[in-house]
Amino acid sequence: MISQQQYRSRDWFATSKPQIVCVLESAKVMKAIDTPAKEKISALRDAVGKTVKGKKETIELAILALLAEGHLLIEDVPGVGKTTLGHALARCLACKFHRIQFTSDLLPSDVLGVSVYNPKLNEFEFKSGPIFANIILADEINRTTPKTQSALLEAMNENQVTIENVTYALPRPFMVLATQNPIEHHGTYPLPESQLDRFLMRIEVGYPDPAAEKEILKRFSNGNHHYAAETVLDPTEVVLLQEQSRKVHIDDSIVDYMIHIVNRTREHPEIELGISPRGTAALFRATQALAMIDGRSFALPDDVKKLAHPIFEHRLVLARSGARLRTGAKRVLAEIVDQVPVPA
Repeated sequence: MISQQQYRSRDWFATSKPQIVCVLESAKVMKAIDTPAKEKISALRDAVGKTVKGKKETIELAILALLAEGHLLIEDVPGVGKTTLGHALARCLACKFHRIQFTSDLLPSDVLGVSVYNPKLNEFEFKSGPIFANIILADEINRTTPKTQSALLEAMNENQVTIENVTYALPRPFMVLATQNPIEHHGTYPLPESQLDRFLMRIEVGYPDPAAEKEILKRFSNGNHHYAAETVLDPTEVVLLQEQSRKVHIDDSIVDYMIHIVNRTREHPEIELGISPRGTAALFRATQALAMIDGRSFALPDDVKKLAHPIFEHRLVLARSGARLRTGAKRVLAEIVDQVPVPA
């Protein structure tokens, strides 16, 4: 029998292929995620892919955020399918779903709820807002005021809201899918660092390739609703998958690798605000979820390298002018990841 460290070694793979075949056939060396879980994740990915064409990696990252019990910021130019992705993922889950169109006149009570006087009972009754759902699509979140944006902070961090000194628990699973356009600045309010830090990751959708765009046009020409999606998971199944992802083993050497990258961001001369402990925890949970999606019960250094950019980029604030420029954060982070030694 080989050890987990030997199993991960690239040199061992190069010299011991016959042994690998025997090991994999016995299926005793590494305990993989059970087949039903893999099938459920695959079914969810395929169902979302029927609506969001040609974006397999983007869909996988969105599902990863769900399994890691995190929140997702979808940022890209107008018209590439940010809202469609949010709708498709939500509608593939038999979960309570609310879409909130964020506008400049939206109030915190429009999101959280408000107490209304009931003359029959001679008392105030709490009328819950749209935040009381499993999946929240916060469309164009940067179009509302900071006051309303801040109404999401407690919900995103603690899965609860406090209204008039009463705390209400939010349902499980709970996920905020927020969209915003990075190039539109008129009538927008940039998200503060405290709110950006509460998003597990920020992803892009990107333009479709010609073949995918052709399929999109055919679907519209046939009059099919572009949000139609098959329901494949219910809330209980989602929570079970989330709990199962927490059982994925991450070796101490990989944890040290994560911390080394994080510390580099805090010490780098071009970075004014490095990665917070919340960001480190986000990378840890996302790494577990990625391993589970790939059918593994253990994490690899490559998982960390793959997830560093979508999880860390939006959290960095550069020291020089133009601190929010994505290209700058991408370049600096790439340099850090390349320089940190990868564990064997």
